[in-house]
Amino acid sequence: MTSLYASIERIINHNFTSKAASPKSLMASLSVCWRVIRAARFHISQFSTSKSWICTRTVPLGDKNIVLMGPPGAGKTTVGRVVAHRLGLPVVDVDDDVLEATWKMPVAAKLTSVGGERFLEEEGQALCNFSASGCVISLSGSNPLHAAAMQHVRHSGLVVYLDVDSEDIMQRLNSMKVNRIVGQEGGMSMRDILQYRRQFYEKWLDVRVLCGTGDTVEDVAEKVLKAVERHQTHAAETYVSTRCDDLALCDHKTYFSDVVVEGLATDGGLYVPKNGLPKIHAREWLRLADMSYPERALVLLEKCIHPLDVCALDLRTMVFKSYGSNFASEAVAPVKHLGGNQYVQELFHGPTASFKDLALQLMPQLFAHCLPPMCNYLILVATSGDTGSAVLSGFSRLDRVDRHKTGVLVFFPEDGVSVIQKLQMLNYREGNARAVGVRSDFDFCQRNIKRMFGESGLTGHLAVEYGTILSTANSINWARLLPQVVYHSSAYLDLCRDGVVAFGEPVDVCIPTGNFGNAMSAVYAKQMGIPIRKVICASNHNRIVMDFITTGEYDLRGRLLKPSHSPAIDILKSSNLERFIHHVSDGDGRLVQELFTRLDREQHFQISKPLLSRIQQEVLAGWCSEDDCLAAIRTLHTQTGYVMDTHTAVAKVVADRLQDSSCPVVLCSTAHYGKFAPAVFKALQVQDVPEDPVEQLQKLGRSATSRPETHADMMRSLGQSGRRGHAVCQAEYGEMVEQVESMIQDCFMKVG
Repeated sequence: MTSLYASIERIINHNFTSKAASPKSLMASLSVCWRVIRAARFHISQFSTSKSWICTRTVPLGDKNIVLMGPPGAGKTTVGRVVAHRLGLPVVDVDDDVLEATWKMPVAAKLTSVGGERFLEEEGQALCNFSASGCVISLSGSNPLHAAAMQHVRHSGLVVYLDVDSEDIMQRLNSMKVNRIVGQEGGMSMRDILQYRRQFYEKWLDVRVLCGTGDTVEDVAEKVLKAVERHQTHAAETYVSTRCDDLALCDHKTYFSDVVVEGLATDGGLYVPKNGLPKIHAREWLRLADMSYPERALVLLEKCIHPLDVCALDLRTMVFKSYGSNFASEAVAPVKHLGGNQYVQELFHGPTASFKDLALQLMPQLFAHCLPPMCNYLILVATSGDTGSAVLSGFSRLDRVDRHKTGVLVFFPEDGVSVIQKLQMLNYREGNARAVGVRSDFDFCQRNIKRMFGESGLTGHLAVEYGTILSTANSINWARLLPQVVYHSSAYLDLCRDGVVAFGEPVDVCIPTGNFGNAMSAVYAKQMGIPIRKVICASNHNRIVMDFITTGEYDLRGRLLKPSHSPAIDILKSSNLERFIHHVSDGDGRLVQELFTRLDREQHFQISKPLLSRIQQEVLAGWCSEDDCLAAIRTLHTQTGYVMDTHTAVAKVVADRLQDSSCPVVLCSTAHYGKFAPAVFKALQVQDVPEDPVEQLQKLGRSATSRPETHADMMRSLGQSGRRGHAVCQAEYGEMVEQVESMIQDCFMKVG
């Protein structure tokens, strides 16, 4: 009873000693004291035999309230009692302890007497007049519709949204014989009202508790406690370099907002979450199956990005801006059946018609959000084709203020991208954005950008002389890789929704890869709970990833990059392989440091057989010749009318060879076929190919007898790009540095 008396004393001290306390507030507080006593009696009688409900934990909220929000029937009152009991805190139910105490009548009677609009206003005012601290407060289902009341509540506590499936809510309300809720006038159904209210719950939440079908009160209460604890322990959600050993972790804490801006770790490694990605329960995954792509992305990213780095409302705004009308498909990343047990996920419906848009429509917004004030930032990007235009597109959509302090410089191999890819990049010439050709390959561009980050003399000079800091938007940046986890998860959820698999049944994923970023994001999706059996890595004739996964030897000695029909994977030095080795070695930073230092120095390393065995348990790898690539495009088009791009064709050839058809396989279609029109024309054996790229796309669109159609955004950008010249530098580090300094001067040093 000691904690009971302490709770009552806390309420009295907070409310009765306040000079600003109104009579209504004092009466409400007296009512709360009585409710606390009644609740204590209820807890003692109801839960004394349940050990899991009796155990307590300390959540360091101080005088802050835990405020439970959700629709009627979400279980706020019941869950609130359990959470309060386990924390030893007083519980406040707004319906019983605030509204009925203020109105001196049942809530339902009040609603009947005054009608919906007046009810919402009086309900909001009653909540505004109520104050408490250190309590668990269960709101009414309609409280979030009153802005002033919610601002008042948020000021005093942490708002936890019990996100319960609408069908579960409907069943509960039916069993409770509730046939009308606030706002149901005008012939609107209860289901419509619940859907309408969702926007308000999303607006006011601090943390979301995603409730799966079948979750018990104990389950939800435990999720609430974990969500509150996570919110209060930001220091537990930090990032480490792949090259960092345990002894170095104690000196400096690096948070999500830091890694987004820094891009590359100071020791040359890549950032990864110190404690890995969160594991999601099957019941929660099933909740996501019926959601739209933006809704899925929001929930998953909330679980991976701490709310003190990016608050829930800001993240929601970014996500829905990123995956909206800028995508040609409402589904964003639809999954389509090719035949047999093969499916294709079309990742090219964004504004630049490549899978890079799925990350790079969001990443610039995260970057701008995390930027510290008083500095300019130059984003350096190396691209093998698609990343360049996607980065330029994404950063061009920032608001004016953010664009003013952010520049983007893209380096691409002058003769190593398709004509259409080059024209797309050169379309972005205005403002703080520029693409520069380099007379070398992608590996040279990427290696020298990483060198710039590692030279303290250069970065110090740029910071002191120009007030400019370098960052990157390549997949070495964690904020580039994280959104890709969403589409691998979404593909599996689509298969569940469509009845192809039941949740828990395995699928394989086949990914055309050179830099290993797309493949690594599939590994992370598996870590979060998506039952991916094998990640199949598909290489073209450069086959660096395949050779490593097959032999455990990474050997660049004397190895020359060979141009191909699939230039986006014409890569010999796979940056994200570093994250994969860190993952399979259980975070052995010292090993990663040794391997990749040796690779830089000697162009070669060999891993141990036990480590190779672990790698081969997670991934398979194969390669595809140029002839087989074109033959696959022709065969599939002949059989189905569907046109693949050259990279998807590489994935299909490898999947046909390695996948055993015992479970579905999803091919990642990473680009629209029109971006590689000459090769596709060759594959389809089309004659009289026009020289003009726009005319090529138009003719190719007429040749395709089945979807996907020629991308409208791509056509527009090519029509605007013209034939103006662009900067090209030789394969020299010094020339690339000169381009960086010139870009900074043009972007940030203009006067007048």
